[in-house]
Amino acid sequence: MSDELELLRRADPVPDDGPRFADGPLDACAEQRLQRLLSEPRPPHRARPFPALPGRTGRARLVWGLAASAVVLVITVNAVLGDPGTSRAVAAPRPLTVRSGSVPVPLRDMVALADAAAAAGSPGLRKGTHVQSWSLGMSDDKPPVTLPEERVVRWRADSSHTEVVVATDPRRPGRPVLTDAGGEPHPVADGHVISRTTYPPMWSDAPPEAPPPHTAARLRAYLTEIARPRADRGAAPLSTAELLDAVAELLDHWTLGTRESAAVVRLFAGSRGLTPAGEVTDRLGRPGHAYVYDTRGVRHMLILQPRTGAVLGMEETFTEDAPEYGVKAGAVMSYSAWMR
Repeated sequence: MSDELELLRRADPVPDDGPRFADGPLDACAEQRLQRLLSEPRPPHRARPFPALPGRTGRARLVWGLAASAVVLVITVNAVLGDPGTSRAVAAPRPLTVRSGSVPVPLRDMVALADAAAAAGSPGLRKGTHVQSWSLGMSDDKPPVTLPEERVVRWRADSSHTEVVVATDPRRPGRPVLTDAGGEPHPVADGHVISRTTYPPMWSDAPPEAPPPHTAARLRAYLTEIARPRADRGAAPLSTAELLDAVAELLDHWTLGTRESAAVVRLFAGSRGLTPAGEVTDRLGRPGHAYVYDTRGVRHMLILQPRTGAVLGMEETFTEDAPEYGVKAGAVMSYSAWMR
């Protein structure tokens, strides 16, 4: 509902009347609005999320190569669905572009900035996440449907937690968003509540449910448990693709503090092939430093907060044309933008 989306947006750490692009924890007023959104009782929503393409475990993400699955034959990234007379619904977004003439910042410099931020000790680690995401969706017999979502997960003192998922398109506030409730894709209002769930108390000592450590060595072992099944874990260090994948999974469960963010940056600095690209403005309008990694026809873009090295977002795009799959180079596969 539009009123619920407004509550969500007003709870954003970048309010309309605040310093633009500020980055920090929610103030008391914003926290109160968000708690109202999470706790307000509503009838259950029965919509079935549109299936995403194969990818990352947990919240599926698209990090596969072009030949990974024949189902991508149905993808045409420019396809759009919408009822006659309605505004154009959400299509594939344009890839983020690095600002021309901006100076790339080496990851070793970001390590120094992250360590300085960690020395201040605030903000701290918090279980739960606030993330906006988008990914290609598909069907066996219909054009692709894209579903931009904003998800807020908050944990309570008794280890129960709530999850609210809202359909929203940051590029076109107030315009229709596609969903497939009832099995048929159709537009819904910006701010439509896709799901609202309260989970009973639960505990786990395994990543990513267990608290992440804040030293690079221990965090590497933690992320290895996320990235690799126990039987295939081995002693080889994580590849850059595995590292990016595991960090994204971590951020879908935890809002990192400055110490954990500093450890993440240190691991990125020690990875191979992750190169600085320059300055970029992310999907939420925040400035960041971009780092890219190319593998198997896919470009991964990592976006770090300039002052602290915190991960703001990740994006995957195709780097090769594949006419047989209906895919062109530069097409966005997915993105995530995390908030405090």
